Amino acid sequence: MTELSLADGFAALNRGDLATAGEACKQALAKDQKHVPAHFLVGLVALEGKQRRVAHEAFKSVVRLDKDHAAAWAHIANLCIAEGRMDATELALREIRRIRPRDPAVIELTGTVLNKMGEFETAEAFFHKAHQLAPEHPSAIMNLANARVALGKIDDAVPLFRRAIELEPRGAQCHWGLANAVKASTTEHIDEMQALLDADTHSLRQKSFLYYAVGKESEDLRDWPSAISAFIKGASARRSTVEFNEADEIALYEAIKETFTSGWLDRQPPGIADPSPIFVLGQPRTGTTLIERIITSHSLVHSAGELQQFGLAVRRATRHSDPKRFTKTLFQNAADIDPATIGQLYIKSTAKQRGKNAFFVDKLPLNYLNIPLILAALPKAKIVHLVRGPMDACFASFKQLFADAYLHSYDQGEMARHHARYRDLMDHFRREFPGRIIDISYEATASDLEPNARSLIGKLGLDWEDACLNFHQSSSGIATASSVQVREPAHTRSIGRWRNYEKELQPMIATLEKMGVPLD
Repeated sequence: MTELSLADGFAALNRGDLATAGEACKQALAKDQKHVPAHFLVGLVALEGKQRRVAHEAFKSVVRLDKDHAAAWAHIANLCIAEGRMDATELALREIRRIRPRDPAVIELTGTVLNKMGEFETAEAFFHKAHQLAPEHPSAIMNLANARVALGKIDDAVPLFRRAIELEPRGAQCHWGLANAVKASTTEHIDEMQALLDADTHSLRQKSFLYYAVGKESEDLRDWPSAISAFIKGASARRSTVEFNEADEIALYEAIKETFTSGWLDRQPPGIADPSPIFVLGQPRTGTTLIERIITSHSLVHSAGELQQFGLAVRRATRHSDPKRFTKTLFQNAADIDPATIGQLYIKSTAKQRGKNAFFVDKLPLNYLNIPLILAALPKAKIVHLVRGPMDACFASFKQLFADAYLHSYDQGEMARHHARYRDLMDHFRREFPGRIIDISYEATASDLEPNARSLIGKLGLDWEDACLNFHQSSSGIATASSVQVREPAHTRSIGRWRNYEKELQPMIATLEKMGVPLD
C-alpha cells in the first residue's frame, strides 16, 4: 500500500477524493493516536461524506487533545446548531470567543452558526471581521452581503455582491445573491450570466443558481418568456442533483392522517401550558414572512425566525436517528410519546431565540406537518396557517431556489401533486381539530391589509397596535427568501402572476386539475 502523508490527505480532500483522504488519516493515526491534524482531517472527510456523527466525534477528539483548536470548535458549533442542541452550541461559541481566532475561515464559520441562531447583528459583525482579515476572499464578502440583506441593509449589500463578482466572475452564488438583492433595470447582468451558462463550465448545482438569477431578473424586466425558460432550466438542473422520493411522502401523509385524529388528541396526557409560542406555517412562499412581520411588529411579540426546534424535539423524544427529516416511522413513534416531553424539549431549546417578550413567533412553514403534535405538546400555543391560491403557491415555490428543503418543488408534476396532498392533509386537520387553526388568506391580507391584520391580532388574543401595519419599517433580521420583498409595504403584484406563464405551466395546471384542486 502506498504510504501517504497527511498533506496528501488534505490535497485529496480538496480534489474530492475522500477514499485517499481517509486512508491518509488512517495511516497517520496508526502512527500516533493523538495526532490532532489527523483527527481534524477525519472530521472534514466525514463532513464531505455526510457522516455527521463521525464528524462530530472527530472534532470532539480534536478539542480533547487541543482545547484551543478554534476550527474544531466552530465545526462542533455548526453541527450542534443543526441538531437544535443550543446548550452545546453556546458552549462551543464561548470557547471560540475565549480563543479569539484570527483565521478568517473560522470566523466566517462562526458567523454562519450565529446566523442560524437568528443572531443576525452578531453574525454580521463576525462576517465583517472575516472580510477585514481576508478583504479579497469572495466567500467572506458574499456572507457579509447576505447578512446585510437579512438586516435590510440592501444598499450596503449590493456593492459587496458586485465586488465578490469582480474577484470571482464565475461565482454563481454571488450572481444569484445580487439578482435577489436588487431589481434589474437593464439586461447587463443577465447577459453576463448567460455568457457563463453558454461557456458550460459550471456544475449542475452552480448552473441552477445562474438560471434562477436570470429568471428573477428577466421577471423584473417583465420579459416573461425569458423568465420562465430560465426557471424551467434551473429547476431541471436542481432536480437532477437532489433525491425526492414521492412514494415515501405519500406514505408519510397517509400515516399522519391515520394516526392523528380527534380521538388520539383526546387520549393524550396534558402537555406544557405555555401560551408564548405562535406558530406561523403553511407552504413556503405563501406569505408566511408577511404575516410573521405583522404579528411581530406588536410590542408583546418577538420574532424567533424559522426554528427547527420543534421537529428536533420530536426526533430527540423518539430517539429517531434516520437522517431523513420526516418519515412515516417518526410520526408513528411520536404519537406514543408523552406530549409534555416534546413540549419541554421545545421550550427549553428555544430559550435563547424567543427573547424576553410575552410571546414569540416560530415561522417554519414545514411545521404544518407537526400540527397535531403541537396541539398536544403545547395546547395553549396559537397556530396561524397561510392560505394562498394553489397555482400562485405552486409557481412561487417552483421559481425559487431553496437550500436543502422542498425537494418536490423542482418538477411541475411533483410540485402540484405535493400541493394536493398538503391541501388534503390540512382539510383533515381542520375536521379533526376544529377551531384550533387560524387560517389567514394571503390574497385578502395583501389586498386589504388593515381589517385582516386587525382580525388576526384579535384572534391571537392581543390588543391592536398601529405598529402592526408598519411591519416594513422593522429593522430586525430575516433569513428567508423574502428578506428583500418584506422591506416594502404589502402589495398585490405577485397575485395571479402565474398567468403570465400559463402555456409553459401546463404540466402543473393539468396535474392540479386532475387532482381536483382549483387553480385560484
